[in-house]
Amino acid sequence: MIVLAVVLLSYIGPATEYVRSWRLAKDTRYELHELKHDNALLRVRAKRLRGLESDELEDRKSGMARPGERVYVIRGLTKER
Repeated sequence: MIVLAVVLLSYIGPATEYVRSWRLAKDTRYELHELKHDNALLRVRAKRLRGLESDELEDRKSGMARPGERVYVIRGLTKER
């Protein structure tokens, strides 16, 4: 009986480590899922912002300015740039 009790007690440590590892893996999978979702949202936002930058560049090339900005016209520059 004593031998059986000792054998059972020797399984308690590994069993608790297994449960702890299982919970950690579950939490890590959940965190990974959240991070992938955040990454996807940030990629969409970055793509949208890149589009806005190109829109602003096109607007500025056509002579537009933001409200409150001073516009300066410099004449006589070569178009090599």
